[in-house]
Amino acid sequence: MNQRPFRFGVNLLTPSSRAEWQARCREAEDLGYDVIAVPDHLGLPAPLPALVSAAEATTRPRLSVFVLNAGFYHPALLARDLAGTDALLDGRLEIGLGTGYVKAEFDTAGIPWRGAAERVDHLERTVLEVRRLLADPRHRPRPVQRPTPPVSVAGNGARVLRIAAMHADTVAFSGAAPGRNPGMLRFLGPEALAQRVAHVRQAASHRFADLELNLLVHAVAIDGARREAVDRLPRFEHQLSDHDLARVPTVLSGHPSEVAETLHRYREEFGFTYFTVPEPAMREFARVVAASRG
Repeated sequence: MNQRPFRFGVNLLTPSSRAEWQARCREAEDLGYDVIAVPDHLGLPAPLPALVSAAEATTRPRLSVFVLNAGFYHPALLARDLAGTDALLDGRLEIGLGTGYVKAEFDTAGIPWRGAAERVDHLERTVLEVRRLLADPRHRPRPVQRPTPPVSVAGNGARVLRIAAMHADTVAFSGAAPGRNPGMLRFLGPEALAQRVAHVRQAASHRFADLELNLLVHAVAIDGARREAVDRLPRFEHQLSDHDLARVPTVLSGHPSEVAETLHRYREEFGFTYFTVPEPAMREFARVVAASRG
């Protein structure tokens, strides 16, 4: 039984002016979110500058890239940028890392698209090297947090989750797997998600009790309209029956108190205590945040 307190994050997705961006970050703080995050995709806000701007407008939330596409970066350059960012955030940075899964973005950036095994190899090198460099007292710039800012590793594949189990502070479960078409995703059901958690438990061994488990929530429908909420999602294949969709753990629907009960059940059954929602759900999910803590 995992009795960690809940943490709630929101992934902000919309590029905007400085004033609009900072107003949105202040709103997220006022709504009770513990983590303000940005993803790392072309066409969305530039992640590290966005976090620096968020720090100017807020005082309490942790600030995270959820998650950096390791395939876009050299570990030494990334360590420099992360250390400098942590200093500018006064030690509020949380580092998230994943392999990257959208081939079109690699093509646009002129970065060779590698097979899954090579991308996972690069992710592992990046996690280990970034942690080593940031923990080195000779590294410049120095991060504020010692020995390093917290690191999360996100994904679904067995090797990625094993890397997370062995080397991360937080294991971030995507709740999705590659779909039939390139760059597309499909939802995982509860049995598949439970198997992923069991895999992490086995790989982590004695570390498991110290790991924080995060679940990326893909859609929220407080009014119960799960199908409509899912149909608005980009990059997801939607060939699920209503019965199967009702069982998808990363699509939450119902009254805020019902959703809060679901999150308590997820903590008991899976060990999830940290939940991240997308920006479109920020306001309505804030009612769930309040109910979960009440």
